[in-house]
Amino acid sequence: MPEQQTIVIAGASGMIGTELTRQLEEAGHLVIRLVRHPTHHPKERQWDPEVSWLNVATVDAADVIVNLSGASISRLPWTLPYKKQILSSRIQATSTIAAAIAKSSSPPHTLVNGSAVGFYGDRPAEILTETSAQGDGFLAKVVEAWERAASKASSNTRVVMARTGLVLGDGGALKPLEILARLGVAGPLGAGTQIWPWISLHDEAAAIMHLALHSSLVGPVNLAAPHPVTATELSETLARKLNRPFWLPAPGWAIKAALADAGKELLLSDQNVSSQLLVADGFSFRDESVDQGLTTALSK
Repeated sequence: MPEQQTIVIAGASGMIGTELTRQLEEAGHLVIRLVRHPTHHPKERQWDPEVSWLNVATVDAADVIVNLSGASISRLPWTLPYKKQILSSRIQATSTIAAAIAKSSSPPHTLVNGSAVGFYGDRPAEILTETSAQGDGFLAKVVEAWERAASKASSNTRVVMARTGLVLGDGGALKPLEILARLGVAGPLGAGTQIWPWISLHDEAAAIMHLALHSSLVGPVNLAAPHPVTATELSETLARKLNRPFWLPAPGWAIKAALADAGKELLLSDQNVSSQLLVADGFSFRDESVDQGLTTALSK
């Protein structure tokens, strides 16, 4: 593999895409950002997934494509129109990229496509690996369709689906939890014993880079720290680091009443997700404890 690789990223301006770009460029790789507006920079290429348009020349020049494009799952509430956007934004972007790869005379060797542990649904008392069956719920259906769209690029390109947990970074799903803690109204969410699969932003980007450049894995790969914690452990650690109290419980029924599917699937689901496949592939986590992960996230 050549020392410098050309990596095309869809969703480069998001929290994960920004950190991934930083790590790739720091390692000496060329990052090309897919943008929807007219390009203003030599490292930008325009595309429009809403009309399934991506210049095949952009794909021909890529060694790797990383697709992180899609409406934020952590934006609340999930209204019916927004749920449709969560699904359609992912399918449009992924299908556009897969179709361009299929047309390419020199396709990239790897596509790393975004995915989510929401695939597994609520699974208390199970250890979830990449071979675990699809669960129930809105996110499980979204992820199944998302991964199916990505798999259409697999004829001549290695396709990896990065099934990501709760990313601890400056934004994303951590933000509403941080707001509650800073306001002094944090507390157990539902029973609080549900396991949350988390990963630090640094390790999320590093794992994607590993899968893109230093791996031969194919298909879904779980991206979650090796030591999952309960919702109460994570939320209480967050409150402690912010020197705020942890005292106000939010009953499960109230979360479901206020947030419907989003509350049930994002806050109350129990998912003990194993990252053993990623570790066995040679990846080392920098932030193995939630204490480390939150320290890094809050220092930004």
